[in-house]
Amino acid sequence: MDPKILIFDTAVEAAEACGDRILELLAGARIARGVTSLAVSGGSTPRLMFQSMAMRPFDWTGVELFQVDERGVPPDHELSNFRMIRETLLGKIRIADGQVHRMRAELSAAEAAHAYEEEIRRVFDLGPAGIPVFDVIQRGMGPDGHTASLFPGEPLIANRTGIVAAVHVEKMKQDRITLLPAVLERARHTLCLVSGHDKAAALREVLRGKVNPMAWPSQIALDASAWYIDKAAASQL
Repeated sequence: MDPKILIFDTAVEAAEACGDRILELLAGARIARGVTSLAVSGGSTPRLMFQSMAMRPFDWTGVELFQVDERGVPPDHELSNFRMIRETLLGKIRIADGQVHRMRAELSAAEAAHAYEEEIRRVFDLGPAGIPVFDVIQRGMGPDGHTASLFPGEPLIANRTGIVAAVHVEKMKQDRITLLPAVLERARHTLCLVSGHDKAAALREVLRGKVNPMAWPSQIALDASAWYIDKAAASQL
């Protein structure tokens, strides 16, 4: 199965379409199973998507909301993914605190990763070797082809047994926490939102080049992904 590629005129249109599809998938999963799960990414690209989702008349009952990754900063820090999610989405919808599962990045990255794995195991009722199956994982892509906090050459890209890990991103001199490939690959639905000319070259390699997730981490779960792309990002396809 090849990835589904949807190209939109603007970043706003791509973000709105991606957000609407997420809500549609969550609604369907809730009907099927009574509850549903969503993991979302941070960074600059999803901001428009969260703003759009917040304006939709969606019932968030039964939605367990998780983070794909987080920078190693407290939740009120300007670089915090959670702060952005809270300001653009969580603070504007009706969702119980217990449904929101935050990476506790004010701890050390190792401690935060361990705590987050325990939280995931509790919510998904997993055994010691279990891997969660999210209904929807929304991912982005960096200009270098990274996704989540899995950057090119990161040894954790080869990890197919873990759930969460701490990772040090040397080029940014930054500790992060991230979901691992085993989780990303098992999601029922993966939606990737990408916009901007600075992503065009990497996106061409990810979607049209040789499959090599160690060089292009955004190729993780490539065949099962739906890509929501603006014309700028798609300019080299």
